[in-house]
Amino acid sequence: MSKTNKLLYFLALLKIIIPYLLQSPVYEPHRDEFLYLAEGHHLAFGFMEVPPMLSIFAWLTHIFGNGMFWVKLWPSLFGAATFIAAGKIVQSLGGKSFALLLLFLPFIFGGYLRMFFLFQPNAPEIFFWTMIAYSIIRFVQTQQNKFLYLFGVSVAFGLMSKYSVAFYTTSILLALLCTSHRKIFTNKHFWYASLIGLVIVIPNIIWQYQNYFPLLFHMRELQQTQLQYVAPKDFLMGQLMINFPCFFIWVTGFLFTLFSKQYRFIGLAYIFVITLLLIGHGKDYYAAGAYPVLFAFGAKVIESFTSVKRKWLRVISILFIVVFGLVSIPVALPILPPQQLANLYVKLKIEKTGALKWEDLKNHPLPQDFSDMLGWEEMTQKTAKAYLMLNDAEKKETIIFCDNYGMAGAVNYYARKYHLPEAYSDNASFLYWLPAHVNLKNIVLITDDHHEKEHDFAKDFESITITDSVTSKFARERGDYIYLLKGADENFQKYMKAKIEKDKAEFKY
Repeated sequence: MSKTNKLLYFLALLKIIIPYLLQSPVYEPHRDEFLYLAEGHHLAFGFMEVPPMLSIFAWLTHIFGNGMFWVKLWPSLFGAATFIAAGKIVQSLGGKSFALLLLFLPFIFGGYLRMFFLFQPNAPEIFFWTMIAYSIIRFVQTQQNKFLYLFGVSVAFGLMSKYSVAFYTTSILLALLCTSHRKIFTNKHFWYASLIGLVIVIPNIIWQYQNYFPLLFHMRELQQTQLQYVAPKDFLMGQLMINFPCFFIWVTGFLFTLFSKQYRFIGLAYIFVITLLLIGHGKDYYAAGAYPVLFAFGAKVIESFTSVKRKWLRVISILFIVVFGLVSIPVALPILPPQQLANLYVKLKIEKTGALKWEDLKNHPLPQDFSDMLGWEEMTQKTAKAYLMLNDAEKKETIIFCDNYGMAGAVNYYARKYHLPEAYSDNASFLYWLPAHVNLKNIVLITDDHHEKEHDFAKDFESITITDSVTSKFARERGDYIYLLKGADENFQKYMKAKIEKDKAEFKY
């Protein structure tokens, strides 16, 4: 094994280990992680929010015991694999050790530190974006058709991890059309590879059809509730801030590719994907997959530029990245308990960076992602306390019902520890898993609504009691209530059945 290969794989191993050492053990799985973990109990060829790939890793996580190590291992592995793929691009360009080191730094000092530690579709998505770029670059360099098949498979498995892979696929194909590499479309192996990719994604297409294309509903809901509030200037500023300590590396790579006859399609693909996301009001991190390839080119160019006379620039660039990168680490990962972290943000004036702004467009003591990692076990403990207020006969006619997928996913994650039955919700993919007929007398309800007793269905119960609430200071779920509703009559049974049917009908176009 060559010296550069040894360095490449050593740095990839560090990429896996470092986040485990940095994150404080106080934090629990993220709200979205609970949803994706729950999908591992309901394997299918698709889900309301995402394609099926992540559910396979959720299933494996359950087999291995559901510990935090396993939850975080899969995104960490995808992070390491992304670095290796980008590193292979560096090597194909003739890059050596310093270029690999420059390429490694964005994976530690920037947004990738978080993206490759959260059990979310972003991790495999970024990997497959990088593999798409890698396969076309290697085909351009070698004219070997095997890389076209790698392209087809990468697109297909990318789409099976997150549908937004289609944005980059479209962008890189448009970019190829705009360059002399358009002859790729006359290569029969390109079309064979495309056919193989289609075969891979067909099961998900069939699932979408059978379930009335929930992807369209999810996109519409996302656009109405979140994306319409994303201003273009915030999206563009986010491109700088996500990888700020290392921005000059990807900018160098972008400019090099844009003015390179051989690799112009990479620079054009970046322009096209940013344009598509601007039109669609995408969030800033939606473009995260476009950067590893730019970092690879930028690292090689900077290495060559400083190889003889300008080695002092290497020292300055590393110092710049490390100094600003150390400030970015507490924003990328929750390295301290909540109060200490909030105090640190005040000292560093992090609020001015926008990192503390939530979806409600207001600043909070912690980033939204970090607050989404708190309070869940407390919620489950207090749910168990309410459940234990019932006798054995009452428990047989009781369900735990939650307002949102985070609540339901968290209760199910901790259910074995607290001896709880499965929790249900009509939110997100949990709606699919609701039984068609629910015969019940009692409900342990988790909700953020303090006025549950005032709703029409309340009169259908003999008693409704608030048993407790979530009190974790920095948790996004702080103030959520645990209700115990006892003695439902037949009217409620009819109401519940009609509600489930109505909720499911919303997904039928």
